Amino acid sequence: MRKFILLPSLVCLIFLSASTMKSQEGNEHPNAAKASETSARFFHLDFVVQELGADAKPTNSRSYSMTASTARGVSVRTGSKFPITTEAGKSTSYQYVDLGINFDVSDVRETGNKLAVYVTADVSSLAGENKTIPTSPPVIRNNRWQAPVLLPLNKPTVIFTSDALDTKGSIQVLVTATSLQ
Repeated sequence: MRKFILLPSLVCLIFLSASTMKSQEGNEHPNAAKASETSARFFHLDFVVQELGADAKPTNSRSYSMTASTARGVSVRTGSKFPITTEAGKSTSYQYVDLGINFDVSDVRETGNKLAVYVTADVSSLAGENKTIPTSPPVIRNNRWQAPVLLPLNKPTVIFTSDALDTKGSIQVLVTATSLQ
């Protein structure tokens, strides 16, 4: 009789403990997120946007820095709002356009002594003055790239480049990744 009662009790106990473990797998402990953040690796990223002349020498450069981690993405937004005049009948109003630099970095992973990241870069500015039609509205230049890139640590790397549409020069984005740990 004891065997008859003991065996079903043991089977019920196994099913009960298995269902408890299954429900705990779906519910992460509140400290689990903190543990993954503390195990995250941090990297300093230096971005340089260079405008190059027809001779491939830099004519202008701007630098931007950020700290990225393997746990979260990061963004940089810098620029100005440029007014564009719009006319409706006799009234004049303005529409503002954002011009500047935007960087988004996500999916940061360390692979050996390199850093794999997904980068979106958006560079916009006013083109040179239109000398043939002086009263024409402004022309806005925009370069936008997005791609996964592999960065060697501690070495400046050109990740994006393109020809300038209004000159014989070009524009490029360099990144240097440095480990902070």
